[in-house]
Amino acid sequence: MSILSEFRQFAMKGNVMDLAVGVIIGGAFGKIVDSLVGDIIMPLVAALTGGGLDFHNLFVVLGNIPEGIPRTLDALKKAGVPLFAYGSFITVLLNFVILAFVIFQLVKVMNRLKGDEPAPAPEAPATPEDILLLREIRDNLKK
Repeated sequence: MSILSEFRQFAMKGNVMDLAVGVIIGGAFGKIVDSLVGDIIMPLVAALTGGGLDFHNLFVVLGNIPEGIPRTLDALKKAGVPLFAYGSFITVLLNFVILAFVIFQLVKVMNRLKGDEPAPAPEAPATPEDILLLREIRDNLKK
């Protein structure tokens, strides 16, 4: 069997194709969540906190700012000024939390639709009569 036919056989397995589809859909879904956070949630947070809060533009300058460079994240990055851009991290973290929550809810719904809900734990079987009788004898002997 040649390497090319082995690779074709590997690539056509169900798990590999499922993984490829999952990665493509996941990438598109990540863009949707980015838009949800950047275009809907963050403006609402900014409006609720007085209109001026924008996590993306929160940063600490770690070097000297050259003369004439505006004090904005994009301008400072283009100028090569070292920055501690914690606002970008907060935004990415918020994206991740929302994405994880949405995927969790999606998996719950899919499991419910497939009927994969975990079965309730079976009740313990009733203790046989002879065991109950032996226990009663033991307890009487202890007295």
